[in-house]
Amino acid sequence: MKIGFFTDTYFPQVSGVSTSIKTLKEQLELKGHEVYIFTTTDPKAPKYERNIIRMPSVPFVSFKERRIVVRGFWFAYLKAKEYDLDLIHTHTEFGAGLLGKWIGKRLDVPVIHTYHTMYEDYLHYIAKGKVLRPSYVKFLSREFVDHSSGVVCPSQRVVDTLRRYGARAQMRIIPTGIDVEKFIRPDITQEMSQSLREKWGIMPEQKLLLSLSRLSYEKNIHKIIEELPQVITAFPEVRLMIVGDGPYRANLESLVAELGLTEVVVFVGEVPADEVAHYYHAADYFVSASTSETQGLTYTEAMASGTQMIVAGNAYLDQLITDYSLGQTYDERQGFSASLIEYLTDNPAKNPAVVQQKLYEISAEFFGESMIAFYCEVLNQYVEKKFQERKDESRLKTRLRQFKILTK
Repeated sequence: MKIGFFTDTYFPQVSGVSTSIKTLKEQLELKGHEVYIFTTTDPKAPKYERNIIRMPSVPFVSFKERRIVVRGFWFAYLKAKEYDLDLIHTHTEFGAGLLGKWIGKRLDVPVIHTYHTMYEDYLHYIAKGKVLRPSYVKFLSREFVDHSSGVVCPSQRVVDTLRRYGARAQMRIIPTGIDVEKFIRPDITQEMSQSLREKWGIMPEQKLLLSLSRLSYEKNIHKIIEELPQVITAFPEVRLMIVGDGPYRANLESLVAELGLTEVVVFVGEVPADEVAHYYHAADYFVSASTSETQGLTYTEAMASGTQMIVAGNAYLDQLITDYSLGQTYDERQGFSASLIEYLTDNPAKNPAVVQQKLYEISAEFFGESMIAFYCEVLNQYVEKKFQERKDESRLKTRLRQFKILTK
């Protein structure tokens, strides 16, 4: 197959969407398919990139780290026509996504869409929520997905949300997989992990919690910090390492100082992608209070690394963390601190056999195979639908001719 991805977000912009697209592209190409990425220009992008078509763009309103396509639509159409695409896969509901839909209609090919982002969790970025309201999000999301040939949902939460919006489109749950080999890493020794801990002032006897994400309000890292004093009272040896950067970092640092936790919490900042696995392996537990994830790749990365998790639950995570040895989810009623204290008290042993069973389920290979199966299903449906439409059109023309003969 020849597949065109249309997205406003791609590397060098670092995000879960970029990672998901890159992972899928690599898996499709491994299976012999051709993938072309239509995306935004970026000042940091390489000058020459194979099979990547960049169109003029501007920074997104109130979210300058992201960009949106504004020109180059006809050029993109001519390129897509030249590549003779079999299918278009959109990854945004904005500039490039709308362009992908328009091109799909002109080329008469199916358009599949992945709903990556829970926009209701991000409205505060757009003019502080005063311009784009939840009712608009529901309408725009419903209209976009219902005019697609099929919709990929990374988790049950996305399906439930779109159904609540009134969307009727065909949906398939396909979580983004990861390259598990990048996180299993038997080459990362105990000595290497201990050395990394010591670099940041974490002693061998201390229990290290790891938070790894973009530092933004919706990640709810402040809730973890706010509940840390209760955890420290029960387990004084607990320490929190925050890896990542973002617009909310200064607020989090102020909160840490205000609560007198400067000796307990360490801010690492953003780390290179090839070093991320070292932080998972150095940690005792991965923690997250985020409720904005459609799935969250950091959870599967932590699992592949063998790091136990204490995280805010949702339908996806409740299905992912199915054994107590992997960690546990909590709800608002229980809260982070109570859940963590309970888990630290029970201190369940890690079970590599359970992790091993999960590895294929969270792998990039399974992700790619699931997506190809959905592509084929949608393509077959599209061809059958077009065939039926042409049959119906032929019958209609025949009846019109007969009618003209009868009325002469």
